[in-house]
Amino acid sequence: MTGHSNGLITLAIREADDDQRERMRVEMGEYYRTLLGHFRHEIGHYYWNLLIRDGGRLDQCREIFGDDRQDYQKALEAHYAGSPSNDWQKDHVSIYAASHPWEDFAETWAHYLHIVSTLETAWLYGIAIAPLTPSAPHFSAPAISADPYVILDFDGIMNAWLPLSMAVNSLNRSMGLQDFYPFVLTASIRRKLAFVHQVIRETQARQSSD
Repeated sequence: MTGHSNGLITLAIREADDDQRERMRVEMGEYYRTLLGHFRHEIGHYYWNLLIRDGGRLDQCREIFGDDRQDYQKALEAHYAGSPSNDWQKDHVSIYAASHPWEDFAETWAHYLHIVSTLETAWLYGIAIAPLTPSAPHFSAPAISADPYVILDFDGIMNAWLPLSMAVNSLNRSMGLQDFYPFVLTASIRRKLAFVHQVIRETQARQSSD
């Protein structure tokens, strides 16, 4: 089974089989399904326990993600038994995130790590995005100017991520491949990502001062 236990992450071995994983991705209506994504999602559950439940942030988290005290098993049963609402994309980064606030947090946590890790790679390679379009022939989007893990603030991360993800999506389409990042970050989702960013940075700052 895929799951977590006090930071020990286990993955179902079928997830390492490309054919099996792709079939499950299609059957479950997911845009994205990878081994790395599973790890980051399950780690999100662990850090919810550590930084939210045990870190004094439950009320703040519930205000943003919803009340996690609703029955988890019933929520998952309802998720798998029915069709998702048509407006799930307005507030959730994935269909699965809409099933329960715990899954919403874990999915948002995973996406934050997707974004920051990819930006760090682009920063280390010195990648800057400067698209030329008819409406903006001289537009130069912000370069990735610093380590997103420790230096860039949340707005800086978003300002770097949006043009980078659009550029790489376009590169994939030029090769006939699926979008590299097939997600839409609405204002509601960005608020959730900003909360994850805040929790991580506060934890970093506290550890640095200890």
